[in-house]
Amino acid sequence: MNIKSMAIGSDHSGVALKAFISEELEKLGIKVLDCGTNSEASVDYPDIAKATCAKVIDGEADSGILICGTGIGICISANKLKGVRAAQVSDEYSAKMARKHNDANVICLGARTIGPDLAWDIVKAYLQEDYEGGRHNRRLDKIRELEEN
Repeated sequence: MNIKSMAIGSDHSGVALKAFISEELEKLGIKVLDCGTNSEASVDYPDIAKATCAKVIDGEADSGILICGTGIGICISANKLKGVRAAQVSDEYSAKMARKHNDANVICLGARTIGPDLAWDIVKAYLQEDYEGGRHNRRLDKIRELEEN
């Protein structure tokens, strides 16, 4: 596992799940950068995506976790940011493949669609993998090209 630090952010629907995952990450010795929110008062997930992904983009965090109700809106927002490869995942296999084949540097979870135990299993699966490179490099280059245009 190459990940030593993770930025984590959620909108109001994911506050409890964010706290749970943060605690578990810290038990593994991973530095957690909490990017909010810490209240159930309504916030806009694009703002959380921007703040969290900024930590990944600037290298302050090795990777990131974003949480909203479904994981979809916050994932769409994150992928608008140059240098972010966010994957909305709801199972362990997708988390592994996001890391191994897509070099995802952010995973997105749905607080209203998966429970905390599955969410933690997903995060662990993501953490256990490394990017394979090889044939996948060509595809990531094409993604970066899309980002530039």
